[in-house]
Amino acid sequence: MSRLFMFEKPLGMRDTLPNLYETKQHVRSALETEMKRWGYQFIATPALEYYETVGTASAILDQQLFKLLDQEGHTLVLRPDMTAPIARVAASKLLNENLPIRLAYSANLFRAQQREGGRPAEFEQVGVECIGDGTVSADGEMIALAVSVLKESGLKDFQLSIGHSGFVKELFVQILGNEERAQELTKFLYEKNYVGYREHVKSLPLSSIDSQRLLAFLNLRGGMEVIGKSLDLIENEKGKEAILELQELWNIISDYDVANYIKFDLTLVSHMSYYTGILFEVYAGNVGFPIGNGGRYDGLLEKFGRSTGATGFAIRLDRLIEALGEIDETAPVECILFSPERRKEACGLAKERRIAGNQVVLQDISGVKDLDACTKKYSDVTFLVGKAGKEPVK
Repeated sequence: MSRLFMFEKPLGMRDTLPNLYETKQHVRSALETEMKRWGYQFIATPALEYYETVGTASAILDQQLFKLLDQEGHTLVLRPDMTAPIARVAASKLLNENLPIRLAYSANLFRAQQREGGRPAEFEQVGVECIGDGTVSADGEMIALAVSVLKESGLKDFQLSIGHSGFVKELFVQILGNEERAQELTKFLYEKNYVGYREHVKSLPLSSIDSQRLLAFLNLRGGMEVIGKSLDLIENEKGKEAILELQELWNIISDYDVANYIKFDLTLVSHMSYYTGILFEVYAGNVGFPIGNGGRYDGLLEKFGRSTGATGFAIRLDRLIEALGEIDETAPVECILFSPERRKEACGLAKERRIAGNQVVLQDISGVKDLDACTKKYSDVTFLVGKAGKEPVK
């Protein structure tokens, strides 16, 4: 094991400097405010959870979990997502209330990185969960709310891609015969390796008709025309029900007046294995990864002893800020430079201005080596230097 450098940080960890901190706070506040307007109540859960409960319920791969032992020998994990912890809370404490429950959160998540590749091991998500509503209307609400919070953040160039995990599963199992073969083919979709997908399909011992159906599946992207094409491919009832859910969803999001932000992409699958139905990802210009994702996870609460429908989504704050570009929302900061004999006067003046809502720095002039460099940092500078009682000089 090599010796660590003095300023070295754990793999994937990042410092947040003042300008970025202020930007994050501004964007986070915009998202949270809009979520509250839609009736979502914020909740907080511990950063540490038991591996045997939340750790195993989470869809995050085991090698990405940060694990440690408590004093009693129980394995703990730093929370890798928020959906599983909120499912735990809802199942244990909230489901006795009138359903559905609308919860929101803003939290740091932790996923271990195997090598340095620019991906953070700690990042913040802002998201919502609607628990106890199994209707397509709830899925439509998630999508409309996602559009609304992104617009409120100032983002203009974005799109939601919507798929259905149930449709993909039914189509693949129907053609390939079992879930193991279906999962093998689905892996190419996880990786968005469409060349590999095509080559794998061509290598399978299938009829030419079934091979063409699997290849035609890759073209199921676009608007309402995708519904008809999908119904032509699928033969079993469960698969057709999934497509009819998407047709109903389109009508709902049209009523919300957000259809211009939406595209169907039935090749969309998620590494989050608990998704059971409609799911979506959010893409924005100049960002190579989804800035948010969500979907229906009707089976997750069963792991905590309760059975009910649920859906939600989360926005990655770091990726949203990248998509927004440079944001100059830093509040102006005033400075009062004073000589020691006028300290009392300076403290009183600073108090008055802070009460008025201004941000004010008090700086003893004897501690300033470069006066020009110091004053350039602030929006306004007041000098209280010399004998007490003099008028402030700006």
